[in-house]
Amino acid sequence: MPANKKYLTKSPWLSLAKILVGTVGGYAVMFYFHLLICKMLPQRDVVVTSFITGYIIWAILLLLAFLAKNVWKILTVYIILTLIFSVGFTFL
Repeated sequence: MPANKKYLTKSPWLSLAKILVGTVGGYAVMFYFHLLICKMLPQRDVVVTSFITGYIIWAILLLLAFLAKNVWKILTVYIILTLIFSVGFTFL
C-alpha cells in the first residue's frame, strides 16, 4: 500500500535539509553532550556507556528532524544545544 501523497514532502530540497540537519546536527549535539559528560564524570565510564547512549541519542535527534514541520526551528535548536554543550565543556 503506497504512502498517502498529502503526508509526503513536496520539495526535494526540504528532504535533503532534514536529512542533513538530522544526521550532522544530531551527531554534533550528541558528540558535545558526551564531551560535557566526560568533564563531569570519570572518562572511562562515559566512554563505555557512550557506545550505547550515543547511538540512542543520535537516532532520537535524527527522528525529531523528520517529525518536525519546520526544519529551521530544529536547526536552531540543534545549534543552540551544541553551543551550550561546547561552552560548558570549554569552561567547566
